Amino acid sequence: MTYLHIDGAQGEGGGQVLRTALTLSILTKQPIEIVNIRAKRKKPGLLRQHITSVLAAQAICGATTEGVELGAGRIRFTPGEVVPGDYHFSIGTAGSTVLVCQTILPVLALANASSSVTFEGGTHNGMSPSLCFLEQSYLPLLQKMGIGCQVERSALGFYPAGGGKWKIHITPAKALSRIELTEAADNIAAAPENCRLHALVSQLPPSIGEREIETARAILNWNASKGAVTEVDSLGPGNSFQLKIESKTHTSLFEVVGELGVSAERVAKRCAGRVRKFIHSQAAVEEQLADQLLIPMVLAGGGTFTTSKPTLHTTTNIEIIRLFVDINIVEKQVNDVCWKITLGE
Repeated sequence: MTYLHIDGAQGEGGGQVLRTALTLSILTKQPIEIVNIRAKRKKPGLLRQHITSVLAAQAICGATTEGVELGAGRIRFTPGEVVPGDYHFSIGTAGSTVLVCQTILPVLALANASSSVTFEGGTHNGMSPSLCFLEQSYLPLLQKMGIGCQVERSALGFYPAGGGKWKIHITPAKALSRIELTEAADNIAAAPENCRLHALVSQLPPSIGEREIETARAILNWNASKGAVTEVDSLGPGNSFQLKIESKTHTSLFEVVGELGVSAERVAKRCAGRVRKFIHSQAAVEEQLADQLLIPMVLAGGGTFTTSKPTLHTTTNIEIIRLFVDINIVEKQVNDVCWKITLGE
């Protein structure tokens, strides 16, 4: 057996390398050996959410594995044939269910039949894309590419309690359509209807969300934009503050999850700061979505988007993709704060 050797310490040196490698291993039928898994993290090796990603990838294609255990720094993964169906994966902690989903979603999106997958664990932990991001920003773009996805929420799961539960129904596509995302949102100051302020609170006073909205409105001068506080059910207390910008093509969602000891005003300032940076860049795609779009665009045979300076997550993803797929990926700086990433040309 010949394995593609992948150094998990490269680039951002975290779980991104593992997840992207698993996805592409199944899609290209390439056995892999990953070493130095999450070598640049305080707790290197596989944690529960990473083990769940491996087990999910294994389940949907009948893969054989070696070394998959808590804390492992090296594993082998040999993919089999993809089997669509009904699956259920539980992390057992507040680890990100969204990242587990994104490991297997591109695979099931090209399967020969529909699938339904239930996830249990964290949905909003502040260190990864949230379920709100998946529903409102990521999945609608997959819909435009031809993949049908519907989400059913049962409960949200904030860090550290977790306890979230949700299901995704996936209707696959025979082929994905390319998308071009190069136009920035229309003048935001003149189009407040394109901006939204939203706070989720669970087992906390709604006034926390109200203060977040008030603070962000003042910073961004979004006084004419709609704002709302939504009380949600979860196993433990939690807060997510979100700022949304609608463009002609998609929704850009910026989110900061509240933390114990961090004021509502500080949460709002962090989120507003990210929005101001994005608006200044005149890019079409914010940095988190830029990272997530790469694999779907590879599967579509190409695409283009503009974004602010590519993050280490994005550049790492590009390098892992290049190990598996012969596709041209060009990163071109447009101006001081905006880059254009083109795949397949």
